[in-house]
Amino acid sequence: MSRTRFLALLLTSIPFVAVCFTVPLWDRVYPLVFGLPFNLAWLIGWIPLSSLCMAGVYQLRKRSEQSRASSSSKGAPQ
Repeated sequence: MSRTRFLALLLTSIPFVAVCFTVPLWDRVYPLVFGLPFNLAWLIGWIPLSSLCMAGVYQLRKRSEQSRASSSSKGAPQ
């Protein structure tokens, strides 16, 4: 597995793990964040954070595609 693919997989799994598997860590506490219960604020907060992770994956894939295209055009006869 290439480094780019591994980083993309890692970035896509961060929001999934943060939303699905961290519930037991913060479910016992009942603080308020901006007037919302913490669990609701946590889930709402991960909406933009997930978008940032996906933007990072997009940039990684775009850079990988550009490097692949430039390496294939260098080897082609003109």
